[in-house]
Amino acid sequence: MSWTNEKVEKLKELWSKGHTASQIAEKLGDTTRNAVIGKAHRLNLEARAPSKQSNLSKSRDNKQIVKRSPAPMSRKAKFQSILLDKNFEAENPKSLEELSEETCKWPIGHPNEEKFYFCGRKPEGEFPYCKLHVLYAFQPKNQKEDDLDEDIPEIIEKKVKSAG
Repeated sequence: MSWTNEKVEKLKELWSKGHTASQIAEKLGDTTRNAVIGKAHRLNLEARAPSKQSNLSKSRDNKQIVKRSPAPMSRKAKFQSILLDKNFEAENPKSLEELSEETCKWPIGHPNEEKFYFCGRKPEGEFPYCKLHVLYAFQPKNQKEDDLDEDIPEIIEKKVKSAG
């Protein structure tokens, strides 16, 4: 297609009115969207006149508040929010011989120490640890692994949802 003076003027007019390159190509006939964009560039027309569609979306944005879902929480943020909750039952110190399926098996201290014991709180679900020690056992990973979707204990998911 050759660009006649009439077609160039029509291109400038439609471009300034905010028509898309596809619409302009259709109105000019025997040309493509890419040819219109190329010619507009060579004519140094403004980078892009606001299109009719963008004007509509702007006026719509002013009238409506777009509700977006919150950004997904990273693992680190989830664990930090749970650690803020200090509502954990009191420890119930147990010796190795006193441990059962109904006691938290998190060791406190070092086995060589005289005051060594196990937590003894009620364990959380299928885990051998109480709520607090499940948090310690499932420490957040480094940032590279932060985005991986891994199995997080249900109690932690519930706490994250209630905190958010």
